[in-house]
Amino acid sequence: MIDGIPLVDAHLHPARLSSLKMPVQEWASGFNSTDGIYDDEGAVIPSAFDAYLEGEGVDVAIMFCEYSPLSTGVQPIEDLLPLAAANPVRLRFLANVNPHLHDPLLAEVDRQLALGAVGLKLHPVHARFSPNDAVLWPIYARLAEAQLPVVFHCGTSVFPGAVNRYADPGLVDEVAGAFPDLKIVLAHGGRGWWYDAAAFITQMRANVWIELSGLPPKKLPQYYRNFDLGRLGRKFIFATDWPGVPGIARNAAAVADLGFDRDTLELIFWRNAFDVYALGSPPTDWA
Repeated sequence: MIDGIPLVDAHLHPARLSSLKMPVQEWASGFNSTDGIYDDEGAVIPSAFDAYLEGEGVDVAIMFCEYSPLSTGVQPIEDLLPLAAANPVRLRFLANVNPHLHDPLLAEVDRQLALGAVGLKLHPVHARFSPNDAVLWPIYARLAEAQLPVVFHCGTSVFPGAVNRYADPGLVDEVAGAFPDLKIVLAHGGRGWWYDAAAFITQMRANVWIELSGLPPKKLPQYYRNFDLGRLGRKFIFATDWPGVPGIARNAAAVADLGFDRDTLELIFWRNAFDVYALGSPPTDWA
């Protein structure tokens, strides 16, 4: 918790280090938040990771896998299962598919959801596909029917192999309009040159939220200066993009310092996440 408010971090990458295609320091953006969490073979120690999150005030963490062999590498969903098993209440995870790798695509989505995923992450920028590609539409229909969200990487990436034109939130807006019952999350909130588009779509579409991973909280007023931050903030979801962050609690405290009222902070820190992801009912003492 942060100042008595429960905290959900909706975007973490506890990858096995051997699965990365780049140096660890580059992947972690130069931060040292992984200290003591990995064993000598580069695997996350489940108990250490859980203890780290508890120390940072994280009540629920949503972990990401990724299938992007031309960019960051392949971090299979199976690597997340031992972590989730260590503390199923705190540690949850998203599915991830790549239409260039998985065939039949919908069957792989179903397989990963059956493992316990609380939604689906798509990474058009690293996996090199467009969010509005027709091959993905059966997936969107399946998720909408199951009331599960899809999270899109929506922002520029400096990692090798990234194709940033696929981060355009306008491509996601087509999906949001075609599937109004599909919950859509814009990870990184339009980072780069799409902040205005991401914010506009989020305010226009009832089924779209902005997720704050990779965004320094103190710069949010600058990034979204053309919008009422108090109003837009009611559709923010707290997230860090760990380990590429100076600290989870530090980021949360910086968000709390932006002047949002308590009701908005509760939406940002946990209520929106519980409305969007398949996390079940929150503990009775959170309400």
